Amino acid sequence: MLFKEDLLAMLEAVLFVSHEPLSFEKLLEVLSIEKEELEDIINDYQEMLNVPGRGITLANVAGGYKLMTKGAYHEIIEKVIKPQGGQLTRAALETLAIIAYKQPVTRSEIELIRGVSIDSMIYKLLDKELIMEVGRKDVPGHPNLYGTTDRFLIQLGLNSIDELPELIQNSENELSQDELDYNNEGLVVDIVNSNENG
Repeated sequence: MLFKEDLLAMLEAVLFVSHEPLSFEKLLEVLSIEKEELEDIINDYQEMLNVPGRGITLANVAGGYKLMTKGAYHEIIEKVIKPQGGQLTRAALETLAIIAYKQPVTRSEIELIRGVSIDSMIYKLLDKELIMEVGRKDVPGHPNLYGTTDRFLIQLGLNSIDELPELIQNSENELSQDELDYNNEGLVVDIVNSNENG
């Protein structure tokens, strides 16, 4: 029989080597323990990390558990690891926000909302693996439908797309309501991520 400290060490080791979030079921399989026991060690490990003086946290993102750096340390981390391909432009962020909230959505539907061509934005978001093709729309021409990826959820520290903040109308936005409206729903231009994970 393993002691709790051994189980915590095993949990930490498998989370450390995994690049992708590990589901609860995968952790059960790997650690060969009971459900209640895994719940306890996950809670204990999260508490161990959620104290001052620790630079990482155990996040429940994209349907699994992943060790992530705390958001407070992102500037120092960028001195060691530069974000791949740099940061997204405002136009790319707007396109990503539309896809996140309207998915599955076609390129022409996104362009109707933004009012400009988004070809380069789609390629950039696909290249960064933040979006993917999720099918084809059943209309003439069968255009591609786009949706967000697990990498998108991980980057925002979300477990599912349902955890996105509610859409709000930005009162300082200079665009008219007609330009923002799409199927009678407002488009938010800025997404604020309140999650501390980075």
